[in-house]
Parts: sequence; structure tokens; C-alpha cells
Amino acid sequence: MGAKNSKKEQNKGPATIQNRKASFDYHFEETFEAGIVLVGSEVKAIYNGRANLTDAYCQVKEDELFIFNLDIEPYEFTAAFQPDRRRSRKLLMHRAEIFQLQKKSEQKGLALVPFKIYFKNGKAKVAIALARGKKNYDKRESIKAKDEKRDLDRDR
Repeated sequence: MGAKNSKKEQNKGPATIQNRKASFDYHFEETFEAGIVLVGSEVKAIYNGRANLTDAYCQVKEDELFIFNLDIEPYEFTAAFQPDRRRSRKLLMHRAEIFQLQKKSEQKGLALVPFKIYFKNGKAKVAIALARGKKNYDKRESIKAKDEKRDLDRDR
């Protein structure tokens, strides 16, 4: 029995990396999906869930979309080449979608926030939100709503 349990844990599939703080700090107005250009062992590190989206942000530069400050830990079994942990990485979207994002993000108070990395059909994808920052009273409202929901679920 012990061997079956340990094997089941090893083959759990790709990890989904989320930035939970993003939904607390921002109102998501629209969400988009983009591919990400990764180098070598970065794919395996993300597959194992060894990435951090906490400080990451997206920006359009020279008609291309990039993600900055995405921290991908080096894969421990890599032999030769290990890329920089926090290098900027290109995101893959259609040109029309990038122009649309650029126009909307230039509006006052809107930001491009990556909030999830996941695998779809064997390829790493980044979920990006066009988001507006929350004020402190909005954050208190969301905390209050979560507490009420938790109390209702506990009573059931």
C-alpha cells in the first residue's frame, strides 16, 4: 500500500501557480490568456510549481507583451545552463489583442496583472487581468464578505 500512495503523489500533474494577493489588491475587469516563452529547465520548474507571481507585472514594449519580475526557481537537476530567475519573459498573444491591451492599460488606473500560470495542452499559459487597484475600503469590504461566507459555510 505504501508504494501506491507515494507513486500517486509523484504523478500529480502540473502545478497551477496563483497570485492570490492580486485578487485582493485589484478589481479584475477583463482576463486574457497568453503563452509564455521559456528557456530549457524553466518549463520543468513551473511544472513542479517552483515559481512565484507575487511581484510580477506585465507591460507592452515595442508592440510586444512582456512579463517582469516573475521568479522561477532554478530546476535542481539542470546540468549546464541556468537562466536568470527574474529575467523578463515574452508573452505570446495576437497582435490585435496586444494593441487592445495597450490601449486599455493606458487608461487611468488600469494595470496588467498576471494572476495565474497553468498548463493547457502541454503548454505553459499565463492568465493576465486588466485590473483596477482597490482602495482600502474596498479591501475591507472583501474581507467582510469572505468572513460572512465562511460563517455561513461553517453553520451548514
